[in-house]
Amino acid sequence: MQSLNIANLLTLLRIGLIPIFVICFYLPFQWHYLATAVVFGLAAITDWLDGYIARRYQQATKFGAFLDPVADKLMVVVSLVLLVEAYASPMLAVPACIIIAREIAVSALREWMAEIGSRNKVAVSYIGKVKTTAQMLAIVGLLAFSPEGDHWVTALSFCMLYVAVALTLWSMFLYLRAAWPTLTEDEFILRVKQK
Repeated sequence: MQSLNIANLLTLLRIGLIPIFVICFYLPFQWHYLATAVVFGLAAITDWLDGYIARRYQQATKFGAFLDPVADKLMVVVSLVLLVEAYASPMLAVPACIIIAREIAVSALREWMAEIGSRNKVAVSYIGKVKTTAQMLAIVGLLAFSPEGDHWVTALSFCMLYVAVALTLWSMFLYLRAAWPTLTEDEFILRVKQK
């Protein structure tokens, strides 16, 4: 089956690693934070690797194009929920809410644009890839150490998370700007039809 190539199997592996890092997060051992970060980091590496393999060896498929962003969003959302529970702080809850809300809004926008045949106007941009990288690095750092600790990696990861939030909002603005002519054109057509 062509859709089950190496690139897509790596994407499926990434989804399969999600329950494993959730289990690691709740293990009753001192090293559970580091174990969670390592599993999440491995999953994040498969994100880069499956894309590279798909491009390098012409393994891009429709199934992969659907599954890859789903896997990314599942990873990020699940890990942010875990971190919000662990930190129980607005410093983490607010950026987590912004990131999750953006993912829902942009996914809905892409789906709607695809329905009207204009998906290419809201294709994944370079800034979206940078945003994803910043998110992944921030999450690995935040997962690696206890929230009660005072590690420099945690402080750096918080900074990276806020960079990711800024990129999240900027990329959402770029998607909305690209889609705006189509959105307003649709309203104009509806008004003409009503007259």
